[in-house]
Amino acid sequence: MDVGFYHLTRTPLEEALPALLGKTLDVGERALVRCPDAASVTALDTALWASRDPVWLPHGTAKMGHAARQPIWLAEGNDVPNGAKFLFRVDGAGEDDFSPFTRVFDLFDGRDSASVQRARQRWVALKAAGHTLVYWQQQERGWKKSG
Repeated sequence: MDVGFYHLTRTPLEEALPALLGKTLDVGERALVRCPDAASVTALDTALWASRDPVWLPHGTAKMGHAARQPIWLAEGNDVPNGAKFLFRVDGAGEDDFSPFTRVFDLFDGRDSASVQRARQRWVALKAAGHTLVYWQQQERGWKKSG
């Protein structure tokens, strides 16, 4: 499995994630955004409704229900109730079982040293497990593949 590590260095997750999710929808895929806790689900839900680029990001949470109809699902758990093939892990949330997915995005906050350290630990563990890893660093516009 290919796992992309997305190093947020310029904007917070709430600003960076909408563009990635918009591109996911543009290619006809569904996404699961796996969050570390309920507060993160709530914060991202609010951010996606307020997004200006893209303007419309249809999504849902357990509070809203109707998971099977949602192209983007925000959750704490490991279930994939919307049939998503793209997994967005917020700070490594959830298990390392990527079998339901065709693409994994591991997003971490480069301005938080603890988050960076946890990402390094995930990198080492996933590399040892045989995954192909790609490092992406946030740029002024978009992402730059490095290393």
